[in-house]
Amino acid sequence: MKNLTRAEAAGFFLSHDNFTILTHRRPDGDTLGSAAALCLGLRQLGKQAWVLNPTEALDGLGWLLADITKDFADNGDTIVAVDVAAPNMLPRDFEPLAVKCRLRIDHHGSCTPFAKEELVDADSASCAEIICDILTILGVQLDEDMADAIYTGVATDTGCFRYANTNAHAFLVASVCAQAGADVSGLNLELFESHSLAKLRLHAWIAENVKIFGDGELALVAIPKAVEEQLGVTDAELGNLSSYARSIQGVCLAATLRQGKYGETKISIRAVPGWDAAAVCEKFGGGGHPGAGGATTRLSLEETAKLLEEYMLEA
Repeated sequence: MKNLTRAEAAGFFLSHDNFTILTHRRPDGDTLGSAAALCLGLRQLGKQAWVLNPTEALDGLGWLLADITKDFADNGDTIVAVDVAAPNMLPRDFEPLAVKCRLRIDHHGSCTPFAKEELVDADSASCAEIICDILTILGVQLDEDMADAIYTGVATDTGCFRYANTNAHAFLVASVCAQAGADVSGLNLELFESHSLAKLRLHAWIAENVKIFGDGELALVAIPKAVEEQLGVTDAELGNLSSYARSIQGVCLAATLRQGKYGETKISIRAVPGWDAAAVCEKFGGGGHPGAGGATTRLSLEETAKLLEEYMLEA
C-alpha cells in the first residue's frame, strides 16, 4: 500500500467532499485537535465536513468539537480517520466504518493499516502537525479555533514539549499556532496544570499500589473500576494518567491498566528513549510508537497484569 505524501493528501481533500472524520477511542487532545482543525479547515475551503460525535466522555476537551459533530455517517460520505493506529482503536460504535475509511492520517509507526489510502509519518510527534502541514498546502488560513486545536494536539502528544519525540517540526507548528492566535498559556494551564481532587487522590492510590520490578526499571499498576468509582474520577480525567507511573525515578517502562465498561482491559504503556512501548502493546494486538503505546484485551485485569509483567521483563 502506497503511503501518501502531504501534497497527495491535500489533493485527495480537494477532489472529494462530504467528509466524516473519525477519532480514536478514549479520545485525547491529538485525535480531537486533529479532527477539529481538519474539519474547520475543510469548511473554510467550502467543503462539507463533520466530526463523528465520539461516544466517550470529553470532559475538558469537548470545546474542540463545538458545533462540528454529527451522530452518524451518511451513505456516500468520505470517511477519514485521524490519529487512529488500528481498527480496534476506533470506538466500538465506529468499528464498522473501518472498512469504509477512504484515508487514514496518523503518526504511529506501529500500526495496522485499514483505509484505502494512508498517510503515516512516524517522524511527526503528533498527528496534528501533519494536519497543519496539509492545511498549509491547501492554502487554509489558520484562525484562532484551528490554531487552538492544532496546538492542543501537538502539546498533548509531546507532553508540553517534554517527551523524547519532541523535534524542531513540533516547535515550528506550535509557533505557527501562536502566530495565528492560539491561547498557548491558557491551553497549557488547562491541559497540564489543572487537576481535580479526585484525580490527585487516584495519583496517591497509584503511588501506594504500583508494582516496581525489573531492577527498578519497570512499573505496572492495575486500577480496578471500583477504585475509580470510589474516588469519583471520570474517564476523561484519566487521559494523561499513563505517564504518572513512568515519572517514578528510575522507571524506564511503565504500564497502566484499567477496566472498560464492556468488561475489557485497557493497556497504556509509556517508555523512555531506548525502550519500546509499542512492541509490548503489539503482543495484545495494539500498537503506537516507542515512547507510547496502547492496546485493549478481553482478558481480565488480573490476567492481563500477569501476562504483561512477563512481556515487560522480556522487553
